[in-house]
Amino acid sequence: MLIPFTKMHGLGNDFLVLDRVSHDVQLSPAQIRQLSDRHFGVGFDQLLIIEAPSDPDVDFDYRIFNGDGSEVEHCGNGARCFAQYVSSRGMTTSNPIRVKTQNRILSLKLQEDNQVSVDMGRPELEPALIPLLNAPQALSYTRQIRIDGKSLDVNFGAVSVGNPHATLIVDELEQCEVSKIGTAIGKLADFPEGVNVGFLQIIDSHHARLRVWERGVGETLACGTGACAAMVVGCLQGLLDDNVSLELTGGTLNVNWQQGESSVIMTGPASTVFEGSFETDSFETDNLPIDNIHI
Repeated sequence: MLIPFTKMHGLGNDFLVLDRVSHDVQLSPAQIRQLSDRHFGVGFDQLLIIEAPSDPDVDFDYRIFNGDGSEVEHCGNGARCFAQYVSSRGMTTSNPIRVKTQNRILSLKLQEDNQVSVDMGRPELEPALIPLLNAPQALSYTRQIRIDGKSLDVNFGAVSVGNPHATLIVDELEQCEVSKIGTAIGKLADFPEGVNVGFLQIIDSHHARLRVWERGVGETLACGTGACAAMVVGCLQGLLDDNVSLELTGGTLNVNWQQGESSVIMTGPASTVFEGSFETDSFETDNLPIDNIHI
């Protein structure tokens, strides 16, 4: 079967988008890994799948898979691409567009100048619901990790915005060993579902810089949920105001959160890179490469 796909990105966080409303395709974790390979496949951080709504109160269901084949709960940059995709193809005339993820309903609003605002929902700070174990509170806690055979104490603020995040406040972003520290924190038993790790440098109360290590992917050029989680942690620690411009490696996101109100609002761009197709019968079960990818 020939399956069309679209390659998109939000600030360099890149996605392969599949429309399961029109094409009934099932991919195994091994096949997702093959497609995500940047040398032998299409290459992407996450696979986004658009499905018919399972709830009468939403326009679509929204599923997200990391490049390693694991399914995750949420992706903010992907949500913006999702909105651009279904709108540009006439799949809906709604604005905002309501989509259902694994654990929440998102509202996606198309703005002018290729911007999309995503109502990310209420940030979760209760440790058991992040989930974070062995911590009396999530806003500031310290754990010991090992880097290159040496012990290192690191302090985090933890929050869930549909998926779990740990944010470290750092002085110099360029000096951070994002991959090593992110990998070590991601292995902590305190996070039974794994965790995304953000490294936040405060410039002033309305401006910060951020790098994010994502579980199942590694460091990405941008992370929408990571930006929201970092803003919430910085805000609750008294370091950031309620409207913040966050500079990520791939570009800038605006995040707004009024403390005491329920939702975090993230606004940023979404772009289409190219379109293509692949043959489902060209997959090898476990090994690369995939034949018959057409651009």
